[in-house]
Amino acid sequence: MALDPDAFTRCDRSAVWPILQQRWSEAGRSFDLRQAFALDPDRATHFAIEAPHVFADLSKNLLDRETRDLLVELARECGLPAQRDALFGGEALNLTEQRQVMHWLLRVPPVSAAWRPSGLDRLGAELAEVHATLDAMLAFAERVRADEAITDIVNIGIGGSDLGPQMAVLALDTCAQPQRRRLHFVSNVDGHELDAVLRGVRPESTLFLVASKTFTTIETMTNARSAREWFSAQGGRDVARHFAALTTNVEAARAFGIDTTFGFWDWVGGRYSMWSAIGLPIAIAVGADNFRALLAGAHAMDAHFATTPLERNLPVQLALLDIWYRNFHGFSSRSIAPYHSGLRRLPAYLQQLEMESNGKRVDRRGEPLPFATSPVLWGEPGTNGQHAYFQMLHQGTDVVPVEFIAVRDAAHALPGHHVQLLANVLAQAQALMLGKEDAGGHRHFTGNRPSTMLLLERLDPASLGALVALQEHRVFCSGALWGINSFDQWGVELGKVLAKDLAPRLESGDTEGLDASTAMLVRRLHG
Repeated sequence: MALDPDAFTRCDRSAVWPILQQRWSEAGRSFDLRQAFALDPDRATHFAIEAPHVFADLSKNLLDRETRDLLVELARECGLPAQRDALFGGEALNLTEQRQVMHWLLRVPPVSAAWRPSGLDRLGAELAEVHATLDAMLAFAERVRADEAITDIVNIGIGGSDLGPQMAVLALDTCAQPQRRRLHFVSNVDGHELDAVLRGVRPESTLFLVASKTFTTIETMTNARSAREWFSAQGGRDVARHFAALTTNVEAARAFGIDTTFGFWDWVGGRYSMWSAIGLPIAIAVGADNFRALLAGAHAMDAHFATTPLERNLPVQLALLDIWYRNFHGFSSRSIAPYHSGLRRLPAYLQQLEMESNGKRVDRRGEPLPFATSPVLWGEPGTNGQHAYFQMLHQGTDVVPVEFIAVRDAAHALPGHHVQLLANVLAQAQALMLGKEDAGGHRHFTGNRPSTMLLLERLDPASLGALVALQEHRVFCSGALWGINSFDQWGVELGKVLAKDLAPRLESGDTEGLDASTAMLVRRLHG
């Protein structure tokens, strides 16, 4: 059943929206964190939330309890609980493509658990397919892990078929096998990337994974064909043994020479697909048990999101904070600062998750929106970012909310490093809030700059799964409040269509019918 776009109130049409505008005018724009802590000694406790594997300190954000209560009322008036139920009920939330949105089904355990999504009552066949595919994929991963002849795995994909697996493999490096097996990720159609990987591998010891749902993605298939040509030119034999496909287009994969395929479904969006067969490189890196732990951590966050009251629901509270900052304070970006080297690709992963989902200018009915939607996400791991862009965060003219992510326990034994890392993440959040007076101006820090702190006890498969699911649900909530379709991505299509026309023109030099700028550039590049 498709979601009725008229069944829910868009945020700006709710009764509480003008009250929130007044609240921002009277108290929000002049809110001072230092004064808030002075007036409420228990503020830190009041704004702390414990979710599965993730502890959140929201106290350094620019809102008080009254504003938070109004934002929760906004969620209720917009029907967020009912929209959440529709998600877990398996309704077709992707209206422009008439598709269900059920990435959460990929992490439902096969046997009874403490919480079972309501949609399972009619999704038994789909769940059985999920676990059949999962079992087959993990069995293949274990065979690859046991194969001493395979030393290198090259994952060829782009977007969700690259960002999620790459991010997770890096994050779970300490769970991986000894370094005798290397994983490489190729996504860019720029041949320099693939060439750099191929120069370091041998055909007889390399397994290529071609990740494309339709087996037609132009960047992925260009790289895959070049990899196959290299494989043959270097004396490689048996394409079927050295290539596997993560796709639903089994016939196209077979025509390519691939016999081993693992599929997924139309109700799995690319940026939500690391839990599916697209996660094969993760499973090869960390093993079947750890991959199941990744799914379990995400499922635990699903249960928290589905059952926890809005006031203590971490995905909901983060989304409401995003609405408050984007639509009332006017903050146009958010910086992601993971203080763990393993999470160095998390900012890039979250960029696709949020900006591809919520970078929309029309609502579900196609009507132009009178307010801003997705902020720009950006960031680097700490402490590297401190020596790059933190100058702007502290003393620049724009206020940029920062989302810090810290991990309590280190997975290494090097003395002194981890305490310095944790001291830095705490100090940066503290400095953003407190600031520093300087009459000369150059060393003056205004302070009162907001941040959120997300704490993990350790970075392991379960906590990573919970952290990623938390961000998925946060994006869903903000999109639901804005009344947009968070699950299509038409914005990536136009450039692809134009590129198909321009590629032969670059070969021939033909510029007929092109705009003057593009024609000039084609002539220079053709010459």
